[in-house]
Amino acid sequence: MKLDEFLSHKPFFYKEIDYTRMPRAWDSIKNNLKHFKIIHIIGTNGKGSTGRFLAQILRLSGKSVGHYTSPHIFEFSERFWLNGDVVGSQILESAHERLQTMLSDELKVKTSYFEYATLLAAVLFSECDYFVCECGMGGELDATNVFDKILSVFTPIGLDHTAVLGDTIEQISTTKFKAMQENSQAILNDEMNSISTHVAFLIAASKRVRVNFASEILEKDDIENIKKYAIKFSLPYFLISNLSLAVAASKRLINKIDITNLDELNLRGRCEKVAENIYVDVGHNELAALAIAQKFIGKKLVLIYNSFADKDYRSVLKTLKPIIKRVEIYQYESGERELATDEIRKTLNELNIEHRDFLANIDNLHENKDELYLAFGSFYLVEAFLRRFNASKNL
Repeated sequence: MKLDEFLSHKPFFYKEIDYTRMPRAWDSIKNNLKHFKIIHIIGTNGKGSTGRFLAQILRLSGKSVGHYTSPHIFEFSERFWLNGDVVGSQILESAHERLQTMLSDELKVKTSYFEYATLLAAVLFSECDYFVCECGMGGELDATNVFDKILSVFTPIGLDHTAVLGDTIEQISTTKFKAMQENSQAILNDEMNSISTHVAFLIAASKRVRVNFASEILEKDDIENIKKYAIKFSLPYFLISNLSLAVAASKRLINKIDITNLDELNLRGRCEKVAENIYVDVGHNELAALAIAQKFIGKKLVLIYNSFADKDYRSVLKTLKPIIKRVEIYQYESGERELATDEIRKTLNELNIEHRDFLANIDNLHENKDELYLAFGSFYLVEAFLRRFNASKNL
């Protein structure tokens, strides 16, 4: 069975997860793969860009490197980046065929969509010098935590997926930092909040993990080169912070690096400018909203927005209010997950934010130079928006 058809039989979401399944699956195939060096990227926000920056830096330094990220925007293959490019369909299909020969019939059926994708990444990247592996929404019990890692890299932590991870920063931080490998090393983003930092050092002490902030590793020349790169590619502050974390992780791995010739971030949907007056961002929580508010401080924009019902859309909208001219509520196909459209309207009324349904033709947005647009709220919203936007450009 081809990969696309195989994955189509696997649901994205499960009411209950068997946390013994992924360890059993990994144990059953790991001896068939070459030993690799894994860097685990864990946190709430910024995992994708931090991991991709790290992968690009390692590749620039002459290393073979794979980067596994999730979810994707358009195609499943976007989750797998190998030595500078998204993995091609033929390579992906070959890895799928190889994985099928390793897994038992039971595990072929029972592994979840994300678990199977994670195992597929291990097969794809088993010949690499480094495997940059992005954690899913969790930490200690995440499917990616079955791998032994040489370094854990932690991005900022905030409230998200509270139904699964806990409803306090301390609870969420605990499950994420428990993913640290014993007797290894960890690096924290300098924007880590104080509660998470306290939890990190407590868990690190119990696991004998050496912990540093990115700024403790960076030298004067590194900081100067990061500034030059940020100016060259007009990076918002949150991406500068993520790049700094990636540079620090690179230095911990290979000591001497040079980002002078580092290419632009090769990852879609991270405050991405798709037209002169149109941005898209896959952020979906308060922490992401804070980063966006800082990026567009002093400006007023039209927020093209919707949210899943289980997200804290009130905090997002309250955080973005200072930069919002109006909200245009964007309806799109959300599959099994419920959109909070009606509740968002009520919330916008309560916050006294002007709003209406999105009725414009996407292909005309870029012609309205008096408006600055941001499509924001989830990977799914950005996908739906960009599909229409790209289709309009091809007419």
